[in-house]
Amino acid sequence: MTVTTDPAAPTSALSEKVETAATRTDGELLQLVSFKVGSEEFAIPILAVQEINRMMQITKVPKSPAFIEGVINLRGRIVPVMDLRKRFRLPAQESTNDSRIIVVEVGRRVIGFTVDRVNEVLRIDAGIVEPPPSMVCSAESDYVQGVGKLEDRLLILLSLERLFGDQELEQIDEVSREAA
Repeated sequence: MTVTTDPAAPTSALSEKVETAATRTDGELLQLVSFKVGSEEFAIPILAVQEINRMMQITKVPKSPAFIEGVINLRGRIVPVMDLRKRFRLPAQESTNDSRIIVVEVGRRVIGFTVDRVNEVLRIDAGIVEPPPSMVCSAESDYVQGVGKLEDRLLILLSLERLFGDQELEQIDEVSREAA
């Protein structure tokens, strides 16, 4: 399954919409891709997603940061892959038939990350997104930019810019150089 992005709509613009969604009530719709990691359901803006792939061979790169699983060869392009379970400090788990690699663009870098399962593409009203509770926003979880209240569940909206901060992007660049 490949999701194409609109190059005319930068990811940061949609991220800004998600971040300010709690203060907006004009009926604006957010388009998100939802996925599971552990027992929680997360979502990211669909415009950030380049593609969603089944699990494939991930090549380990020596001296990589703990959260980097390795790299994949995606049609001749070397793409670093982050393990979200490790990033979220969850117990390791073997890949299943439902496991996927979501490929996104962050800071002009193409990066993949593993998830336990991709759920669906959602359109939600920006007005149902609230800022994360203060207990959730610790230094380790500042990548949460909001919580969407759906009828039967909560959806944790992630900020890719925060998830892949400057330090992480530098480490990912180093992994890419080592793998090349």
